[in-house]
Amino acid sequence: MHKFFRRLATPIRGLHQAAYLLAALTLASQALALVRDRTFAHIFGTSTPLDLYYAAFKIPDLVFALVASLVSAYVLIPRIANDSQEEARKLISHAASFLLIVGGVISLVVAIFAPQILFTFFPIFKSSPHADAFVALTRLLLFQPILLGLSGVLASVTQVHRRFIIFALSPVLYNLGIIVGAILLYPRFGLVGIGYGVILGSLAYLAVHIPVVIHARLTPHLVWPSWHIMKSIMHDSVPRTLALGVGSFVIFAITILAARAGEGTISVFTLATNLEAVPLALIGASYAVAAFPVLSELSGNGDKKEFTRVLSAAARHLVLWSTVILGLAIVLRAHLVRVILGSGHFNWNDTRLTAAVFAILVMALAAQGLILLLSRALYAARQSWRPFAYQLIGGAISIATAASGLYYLHRAHSTLAMFGTLFRVGGVSGNIVLVFALAIVLGQIVTAGCLLFAMRSVAPGFNRAMVRPIVQGLVATLVGSVATYTALAIMGNIAPLTTTMAVFTQGLVAGIVGLTIVSGTLILLHNQEFLDMRIAIKHFAKKWGILPTFGAS
Repeated sequence: MHKFFRRLATPIRGLHQAAYLLAALTLASQALALVRDRTFAHIFGTSTPLDLYYAAFKIPDLVFALVASLVSAYVLIPRIANDSQEEARKLISHAASFLLIVGGVISLVVAIFAPQILFTFFPIFKSSPHADAFVALTRLLLFQPILLGLSGVLASVTQVHRRFIIFALSPVLYNLGIIVGAILLYPRFGLVGIGYGVILGSLAYLAVHIPVVIHARLTPHLVWPSWHIMKSIMHDSVPRTLALGVGSFVIFAITILAARAGEGTISVFTLATNLEAVPLALIGASYAVAAFPVLSELSGNGDKKEFTRVLSAAARHLVLWSTVILGLAIVLRAHLVRVILGSGHFNWNDTRLTAAVFAILVMALAAQGLILLLSRALYAARQSWRPFAYQLIGGAISIATAASGLYYLHRAHSTLAMFGTLFRVGGVSGNIVLVFALAIVLGQIVTAGCLLFAMRSVAPGFNRAMVRPIVQGLVATLVGSVATYTALAIMGNIAPLTTTMAVFTQGLVAGIVGLTIVSGTLILLHNQEFLDMRIAIKHFAKKWGILPTFGAS
């Protein structure tokens, strides 16, 4: 057992090994997140109680974005990576104390005025029989920004020391807490019981980083935050905070609009967003997290050539695998949603709507991954204001598109029906939700485009290096998608899709066919990223004793 825990704390140095390790452990976390969503879908379907649960997160999310991100890992990592142990401990202590004091005061004020705030933004819920639970749940969830903010401070140490296994384990524990709340506490306490599970998961998220911090002798202590130290942190963190705030505000604004679009709209949009977050976390977030400490060190050393090389390597892999997932996800969207969420009160119309929204959102998968990675590249290069400006542009486009789409399409029923037909939900009630997904995608694509433009000065030659993986990825995706669709058509003529197992089997076989064809195509194209993946997995498997040590390395 001791040996097992030592392996959990083993530093991971290689970029691709770290990224694939993070992806593997993130898969476990996301699998639990899908179990969580399936539990919610089974219990509630796309109904008002689930709308209320998701809406209750929005105010705490804003608090997190505007307070906790001031001392987030993205700001602390470049400093900790280049500071002495004494300076790093002092920095962490002041950051954690600032979060506790400022975050605690803001959360307390918001909790006191929660009814007035919530029913100003969500007046439709004021008459709901669950209105009191809505307020109580929001107040309880205001503990979460503080707990996750402290986790972010400690996680900066975990990442600097390359303890990526520990870092990736924390969201697994977080989702376990929510599942416990949904299964065990909801029947007794109602919606507030799920909130108890969220807090339990947040505590576990925090606790997993404590041993690493203690071992590194960087345990923070409570102090009165020094303005001199906090001014230095906030000089870089304010742009990051504002950028994160823009993203949270966009989701908040679209949630407000979705509440006005009818019952279940928030639920469908959120469930589809959570589903699309799985490949984003596996690909985009894994490479962004793995690359950031390296980019921070290289930027601090002034090694621009190596900075560009590492950034380019991460981006090429990110774009390639995002493109591959895009094609397979669109073809298999209904199978994925039905198998993952299709239970209990989650009916076939819910499946069709969620699958359509998912198909739209996944179109910006590569753009979202690039936003995560390239924003970190700018933070590492100490150009913190540029991501905020680009997020502001993209966010404005998303909100304007969502608001105008809701206003116009609610009155132009024929246009809405035509738009719905394009995604095979023309006759399904609530298909206005497609507008919100399209609004998010447009904003993300614009933001990613702006960040790519910024790379011309930050990492010269970066954009040219992206052409080959994009072209090869599109070719492999097109061939693999056709193969997947063909396999579905053939199997559809053999056996009817009358059970969940039949849907799962058909989707699994078609997916395997598609991935096999994609892999073969990439091999024929001599794709370098595919070769890098195989080498990284082989190295990691040997290190953990999964494969024998003989053979090529």
